[in-house]
Amino acid sequence: MNSVDFLLTNKDITYEIRTEMKRLGRPIPDFIIYKTDVGKSRNYSRNFNSSVYDIFKWLCECPKRNKLFYFICLVIGGNRSAWTQEGNT
Repeated sequence: MNSVDFLLTNKDITYEIRTEMKRLGRPIPDFIIYKTDVGKSRNYSRNFNSSVYDIFKWLCECPKRNKLFYFICLVIGGNRSAWTQEGNT
């Protein structure tokens, strides 16, 4: 039940469920992103390092969407931004 996809697809979640989701904590599965961008003079590679979860305690991941989200804003239902609607990679 404590998933980003559940939060994104169910808008009418009770306070009790939101409180329980917050208590269970953010979903931080092993996230695999490897991306190569083409620059003017060379190609650039970047990948996701799971140690970022230790630095940014608000960060969570949706394996179904393969994107990162702002967990507390998802649970509380606050700020509507890319971090709570579309996710970021």
